[in-house]
Amino acid sequence: MYNLEILLTEEKLQAKVGELARQINQDYAGKELLVVGILRGAFVFMADLVRKLDVSVIIDFVAVSSYGDETASSGVVRILKDLDETITGRHVLLVEDIIDTGLTLKYLYKNLKARRPASLKVCTLLDKPDRRKVDLVPDYNGFIIPDYFVVGYGLDCGQRFRNLRGIYVIHQKSAEETEETQEEDVKGEASHG
Repeated sequence: MYNLEILLTEEKLQAKVGELARQINQDYAGKELLVVGILRGAFVFMADLVRKLDVSVIIDFVAVSSYGDETASSGVVRILKDLDETITGRHVLLVEDIIDTGLTLKYLYKNLKARRPASLKVCTLLDKPDRRKVDLVPDYNGFIIPDYFVVGYGLDCGQRFRNLRGIYVIHQKSAEETEETQEEDVKGEASHG
């Protein structure tokens, strides 16, 4: 069981997505942009972002997996789904949901840079620079957040909560809190039965 605490409302998220889109529109005016979403977490953010872009956009996705414990990524990365599009000579915007240690994104950035795009920039919705283990600064940054575990707006916990419209800090309930909640639920159901 979990407790969710709102961190960023839908309104704040949409305002920031609009702000990022304006910057990207300015920077890529008159150019075609290949927008690459990192699956799965970035899909909601990317969908909202590309709908606000006025430049010519081609969309692609990449999926990566880090070996080892999620909380202590080893930096060993495996590409699960590579790009369908060729990026040589093209302007590429890599869209990420959240940058934490930066190990996975740094690997992916180097991999894509080796394919000789005309330009390669990173846009992230959330950034946790205090957790960074590599030198990596996004070109477009939505929100800098503390070291919270967050869900919603595409971000998950065990594949849950991606559909929430805001971003929430997730707190795991203690066994005692879970028992109290279950007892209240049982009492509530009994009184309505």
